[in-house]
Amino acid sequence: MHPSRRVTIIDVARHAGVSTTAVSKVMRNAYGASPEMQIKVRAAIEELGYRPSAAARGLRGQTYTIGVMLPEMRNPFFADILDGVTEHLGGTDYQVLMAACCNDEAGEVRITEAMIDRSMDGIILIAPISSRRHLQKVARAVPTVVVGRHGHSPDYDTVTDDDFAGAGLVVDHLVALGHRRIAHIEHAEKNPVRLKEMPNAQRADGYRHAMQAHGLGDYIDIASTTYTQQGGYLGAQQLLARPQRPTAIFAGADIVAMGVLDALTEAGLSAPQDISVAGYDDTMFAAFGPISLTTVDQAGHQMGLNAVRLLLDRVASRGRPTAQIKLSPTLITRRTTAPIP
Repeated sequence: MHPSRRVTIIDVARHAGVSTTAVSKVMRNAYGASPEMQIKVRAAIEELGYRPSAAARGLRGQTYTIGVMLPEMRNPFFADILDGVTEHLGGTDYQVLMAACCNDEAGEVRITEAMIDRSMDGIILIAPISSRRHLQKVARAVPTVVVGRHGHSPDYDTVTDDDFAGAGLVVDHLVALGHRRIAHIEHAEKNPVRLKEMPNAQRADGYRHAMQAHGLGDYIDIASTTYTQQGGYLGAQQLLARPQRPTAIFAGADIVAMGVLDALTEAGLSAPQDISVAGYDDTMFAAFGPISLTTVDQAGHQMGLNAVRLLLDRVASRGRPTAQIKLSPTLITRRTTAPIP
């Protein structure tokens, strides 16, 4: 039995009784395709089961693929960003291809080079840790938008949350509840560039600044681990072992807060009865009734929408000046924070 031949644009044109140029116009939603022509061509595409060849499109300069690189798959906040990306692309010919690299600089190089080699039309990099030099190299090869990393570049657009201000919202809230011994769990970072540009470093700086602004500089207490559930668990263990344990813990991300809650349960404690806990990201599980986590909404869905809008603009106009979008965070108060016991 011979495999069926792939349907081509020529087959669609013949079936619809139009030229291949007309079929191409309809597929690109280009000017000059009348409503009648669109109906005939789309009916032919549906009846024949035609699928454009990505390889052929690539030879003509466009593959209609967008690459999205994530630091890791376990943090649900990244799913919020992806929702925004896919929503904006709904109804277009674009497809999203995704890869995760586990916060590994060498892995980021491999993934971005693979995306470039596959002639993707554009790339969205979420919280990349690569050097600025590598990011600029990628952006010069393919239209690129960087999400969740501060700093300006003449080569790529950025979408960020005001992480510094968001951390201040958490500290302000906890101080208003009467807390003074407010601790923070940060993602350990030593690279000087990333200390200026990464969200985790901005949140830690925002925490320190807010504590000092409230006259609580002597109570600054930071556990440096990772932005993972395990990192939250280990950080909370460190803080609970202090001679004077904190009355409130600001976890740098919701996924970190989940680990904090695990550690509290293991120690026979609970939030907020013994220790108030706040996160950051307002991920889906933060609003889950049994958890009800106080957190900061940094509008992940909107970040995704903005990122793909900027990317498509850059695909259409490579020479335009780069844009930087910074969203304003919002404090979401729930049951894991309360007045000091």
